[in-house]
Formats: sequence, C-alpha cells, structure tokens
Amino acid sequence: MNIEIKNGRVIDPKHAVDRENTSLFIVDRKIAAIGTAPAGFVAEQTIDAAGCVVCPGLIDLGARLNSIEAELAAAVAGGVTSVVVPPDADPPLDEPELADRLVHRAKEIGKARVFPLGALTLGLKGERLSELAGLKKAGCVAFSQAKVPVIDTEALLRSLEYAATFGFPVFLHAQDHWLSRNGIAHDGEVAARLGLAGIPVAAETIAIATIVQLVRDTGCRVHLTRLSSAAGIRQLKAAIDEGLPVSFDVGIHHLLLTENDIGFFNTHARFMPPLRTQADREALSTAVAEGWAAICSDHTPVGADDKLVPFAEARPGATGLEVLLPLTLKWAAAAGVDLIDALARITSTPADILGLPGGTLAVGAVADICIFDPAETWVLGPETLKSRGKNSPWLGYPLSGKVRATLVSGRRVF
Repeated sequence: MNIEIKNGRVIDPKHAVDRENTSLFIVDRKIAAIGTAPAGFVAEQTIDAAGCVVCPGLIDLGARLNSIEAELAAAVAGGVTSVVVPPDADPPLDEPELADRLVHRAKEIGKARVFPLGALTLGLKGERLSELAGLKKAGCVAFSQAKVPVIDTEALLRSLEYAATFGFPVFLHAQDHWLSRNGIAHDGEVAARLGLAGIPVAAETIAIATIVQLVRDTGCRVHLTRLSSAAGIRQLKAAIDEGLPVSFDVGIHHLLLTENDIGFFNTHARFMPPLRTQADREALSTAVAEGWAAICSDHTPVGADDKLVPFAEARPGATGLEVLLPLTLKWAAAAGVDLIDALARITSTPADILGLPGGTLAVGAVADICIFDPAETWVLGPETLKSRGKNSPWLGYPLSGKVRATLVSGRRVF
C-alpha cells in the first residue's frame, strides 16, 4: 500500500534528519522518500500528522511478555515497534522450539516485532550451555541469563568463549549474587531508615569488573543491561574507551527516580537493580545524554496482588512499554537533551546494539514508524494501560507525549 504521512515533523536521529511540516512516503512497506513524492506516487492512504512528530518506531531492549497479546498491544500503543524479550519466561527460552513458537505467535498477532534472547544456560541454572546454534536459527538475536546470575565464574568464562567462537552476542545483568541475594533496596540512608536490607553499589561494580575481564580474555560481544550506578558507568566508559566490545543500557525509571522515591514503602518503586542515589541518577543521565547508552523500558507487568504486599515481599518492576516515550521526553526536558538525541536513545542506539537495520527512516528502510503529539498531556491510570500490568510509580501523574499512530512494515497497527 502507498501511504503518505503529511504535515508532520519528520525526525530520523540516525541520519540527523529533522524537517518541519513535511511528508513521508511509503511504498511496498518501505520508506520511499521524505519531502518530495517519488515519481508516479499515488497515495492509497493518507495520515495527517499535523502537530505531531514522525519518527522511527521505538526499539525496546527489554520487555517481558507475560501475556503476549496484551503486551504487544501495549507496545504499539506506546509507539514501540520492536521488543527484545528476555529468556526468563516460564519455561525459560532454552530450547529452539520455544523461541520459534514465540516468534511465530508474535507474527500471528501482527503487532510489534519480537526479538527473543535465548537462555545462555539450560534452565538459566548457570551450569550447562543451551543449544545456542539452534536458538539462533529459531530467531534469537542474542543470549542472556536475564537477571539470573552465573555464579560459577568458570562456567561464565566457558559460555563467553563458546559464544565468541560463533560471534553470538551475550546480554548480562551486572549484579554479584552474594552481595545482592538478600537485598531489597540501595544500601544507603533510606534503606537504613526503613529497615530494608541493602544492595551495595559493589554488587554491580564487582560483577562489571568480572565481565569486563572475561570480555578482554574472550573477545565476546557483551551488552550489560540496566546499569544503576555512577561507579558502574565509569567502569564501562573505560572499557569502551579501551576498545572492548561492550555496550550498556539504562532503565527509564532509573533516569528519573532515586532511592527517595521509595517514600514510605511504595512498592511501585521497587526495582531490581534498586533505585540508587541522586548522584547515581545524575551520572546515568549524563551517560545517556552523551550517547554512551540506550534507554530501556525494563517492562515488567506485575499483578496487583504482587504489589499489595509489604515492600520486601513485592515483586520488583513496573510497566514500561506504554510510558517509555513520555518518560523519555520527560527525562530529556529535565536534562536539557534535544528531541532528536532523546529519540536516538530509543530508536537508532538500540538498533545499533542489536545489529539490526531498524531505528531509521532512511529511504529503503522498512516502514516501522511512530507518530506522536509531543505537547498532549494525559494522566496515567490503570484504565489507560493496555498492558495487564497496571503497576507504575507514575500512576496519577500527568505525562506529555501521546502516540497517535504506529506502523509496522507500513501497516497501521495502532
């Protein structure tokens, strides 16, 4: 179908395109032109994007799909056209058949694209390697332990050696098991005041130091997920400057919240890794603003009963797919980051990390597109969320930035 999206502000962060009041043309599900229609073009569908931004569809590096239909509907409602799914499902994604089933089910639903992370080890137990080649063939874009650590360092070394041999990237969560196993919140004044067991920054930095050394030894391409501390940021910047094949992302909530937002045991503010200090939040913000990292929703739909319990018993996480865009805009406004750079962190930067061709509006690119009104303000409430997870520290808060349309492969899905 030939589609013209007219009168919008077209932004393609990857190629520094930012054009006001212009048109984008789609032919055969791909971007055909920006500004001037291709020769012989006749629109079969026209979308008026007046007052809106037209940008690449968002790419989320970590979203759990407890109910695949509901969560993919939530994704496209949030302008997210591609989601990376961690392997800690039930059962874990450690067999090619499971990954293949997930990919095919997503295609049947016809909403956002799904890119699974295969389980690095069988059952995520950190002992024996999964069938990585088979998982890759089934559609897995990388391998991960999700937030389950490989306690045996030798097993991690052998896993990275094997992955490096075949050029498989690995996603790892940097958190030392022994220092974090009993923790609830950041090991600081707030946790002490509330009587909560703490997780020190050292739990992250020790894990990073180990991973970085193993990358140095094996050459394996490793992406570290959900960084939370200033000290961890310094370590990874040094590793990247050294030329090591490492990258990292930051959860959107860690860019906006700190340990103080726990308040009086607000279970919606329980995350893993935990929210840390204002200094940590500022370091994360600076790193993302400077282009060192991508932004991730860390979407974790949690049932209401799992939050209506004492803080220490609450399941960590919050819904994120539908608020990734407005919260990124909120962060950018507070941090003084230009819109084009902010959008890069949730489009082209994650595409580059994944090694995928998405995250751009370049001519010839697949037409995965988000159209949103950056000025519209709306209040987040359980009734506004398509996700089955109604858990968020932003419930009742006004947010700016409302998605008007989402296209995947040139087909309107929201």
